[in-house]
Amino acid sequence: MAGGGFVGPDGGKAYPGNLTLFVTVTCVVAAMGGLIFGYDIGISGGVTTMDSFLHKFFRSVYDKKNNDKSTNQYCKFDSETLTMFTSSLYLAALASSLVASIVTRKMGRKLSMLFGGVLFLAGALLNGFARKVWMLIVGRILLGFGIGFANQSVPLYLSEMAPYKYRGALNIGFQLSITIGILVANVLNYFFAKIKGGWGWRLSLGGAMVPALIITVGSLILPETPNSMIERGQTNEAKARLIRIRGTDNVDEEFNDLVAASEASKMVEHPWRNILQRKYRPQLTMAIAIPFFQQFTGINVIMFYAPVLFQTIGFKSNASLMSAVITGIVNVVATMVSIYGVDKWGRRALFLEGGVQMLICQIIVSICIGVKFGVNGEPGHLPKWYAVVVVLFICIYVAGFAWSWGPLGWLVPSEIFPLEIRSAAQSVNVSVNMLFTFLVAQVFLNMLCHMKFGLFLFFGGFVLIMTIFIYFFLPETKNIPIEEMHMVWKQHWFWSRYVTEADYPNGGIKDVELGPTKRV
Repeated sequence: MAGGGFVGPDGGKAYPGNLTLFVTVTCVVAAMGGLIFGYDIGISGGVTTMDSFLHKFFRSVYDKKNNDKSTNQYCKFDSETLTMFTSSLYLAALASSLVASIVTRKMGRKLSMLFGGVLFLAGALLNGFARKVWMLIVGRILLGFGIGFANQSVPLYLSEMAPYKYRGALNIGFQLSITIGILVANVLNYFFAKIKGGWGWRLSLGGAMVPALIITVGSLILPETPNSMIERGQTNEAKARLIRIRGTDNVDEEFNDLVAASEASKMVEHPWRNILQRKYRPQLTMAIAIPFFQQFTGINVIMFYAPVLFQTIGFKSNASLMSAVITGIVNVVATMVSIYGVDKWGRRALFLEGGVQMLICQIIVSICIGVKFGVNGEPGHLPKWYAVVVVLFICIYVAGFAWSWGPLGWLVPSEIFPLEIRSAAQSVNVSVNMLFTFLVAQVFLNMLCHMKFGLFLFFGGFVLIMTIFIYFFLPETKNIPIEEMHMVWKQHWFWSRYVTEADYPNGGIKDVELGPTKRV
């Protein structure tokens, strides 16, 4: 890194610059890339509870749900084909994220977003006009390809465009878009399910074209990030771009650091091999651990299958869709809390508080369902007050996720990677996220059938483990410029044995409190 500069209030370099209208609008448009991911998460669970959809594509599930009174309440929706419909998208996203890392690095963040929008648009069209199950699956795979590209590029774009003091809030705009997409999908499912003739599911699935068009058009009008422009040899244009997005001519310090990072990046011929170096051990660990734990919070049990889950525990069809709308509203509001507090309270505080909150709620929900249906899952209907209690604690659980592991699961990995491994490491992050999203989606209904109410305790155990992991191994990263992020590992009580002064000899952060660290 280039030396010099001045020291900010948090001890690191404090680059000049303001939160300009230009960068705010740019980040808002880019963050809308999260709409496609959120819309799909929300729409798939609701569609799979619509009788007309099940009758056409999954007749065995329809019969078991409506005609077989002997079936265990926990096993009403247990179908490998049905779960493949939901989870095939995430396997496709995993595969495409590997290609997306190359596109993002070699051709820029904008082009990767464009590919994401076009592929998602094609999948939405195929699903909306589907006649056979194979059309649904192929459509889901195209949707997955689109999500792989968007999730690879959008968080990087936001982290690179945002001033470091506002990076957390602007980056969480991506997660806010995901939650808005989920909410919109839940609301549409509720109303489309009421359409006479049983074709509302086509509108639900085909409606994915709207968020796809938003990210497609947005990618065409957005400016490229200075980091990406420098990386591709457009140095003069990059400085002019940096001046515009920071709202000041005094950008020499930040620009020199970006150029130095780019020069170091160009010396790396094999970023995938380079990421295995000892000095990148902390970043690689977080790129794997954070998305893994994010999926094992159990949030997708709620978001993928919210209507399915609510029907399973005794809600009627319309009530289950409305309950999913309620959790969607909570999701959006709680994400706004994270936007407000992430750069004020810090990443660690939100991670830890959210973990404790989710764990308590999972234990309570497990007890409530277990008391009502027991081990045998006897069919029945929840009393109104009992249903309110279940929904209340599920909402509190969703709120805990939405201001902690939801947004921070995308923010923290995207801000900790050095430029020379950034695209490869983000690809690892997305791939791990999609791999375990796929696994959870694929086995959830089967797990619910066999583990019953204990499924919530299963995920609660992972919440406990990951909260302990964050406490001991994740340093605080708020208010640290993205090109100076390596310094937090040099001060950490554990990671300092892997990242030394010899790895980053120029510059440093003095005497900063970064969670469980050693002070310098």
